[in-house]
Amino acid sequence: FFRFYAGICSALKLTVPSHTIHGIEGQPLHLSVDYNFNATASEIQIIWLFERSHSNPKYLLGSVNQRVVPDLEYQHKFTLVPPNASLRINPLHLSDEGNYIVKVNVRGNGTIAASQKIQVAVDVPVTKPTVHTEPSSGVVEYVGNITLKCTVDRGTRVAYQWMKNGKRLHAGPNYSFS
Repeated sequence: FFRFYAGICSALKLTVPSHTIHGIEGQPLHLSVDYNFNATASEIQIIWLFERSHSNPKYLLGSVNQRVVPDLEYQHKFTLVPPNASLRINPLHLSDEGNYIVKVNVRGNGTIAASQKIQVAVDVPVTKPTVHTEPSSGVVEYVGNITLKCTVDRGTRVAYQWMKNGKRLHAGPNYSFS
């Protein structure tokens, strides 16, 4: 499942996934965040920010004692999932790839705070491949070459593999790949 990393600041412990979270474009994504502390709290504040590389963090939403105050621009996209500090992103877009920063402040006898960063990568499902032949007839008798070109319109981390009669083809005197 997940490996977790705990960040400890004073008596407040904030737990987030320690690895990059992959989501699928168009689907919801849940960023799991837990916190606990060993103090008496009169107020608990949760703040979520989003940053892309080379840009300032943007405020997404915040809450005080579970009363949520969203940024009006994102109020229908981001949801705080009580009772912990988890965030739901729905739907996920390519532009949502980046770092999500969660900050928790607990006020009791003074204020304790902790923050963590979660890296999110957005995967785009691979579309059905298209294969073109050259010559277009696909017929070469005895001598000559035929070229097969495989393409996809969309997808992240696309890998191509050619097979013949259920077995993987390898480069050799009869086959070359580029």
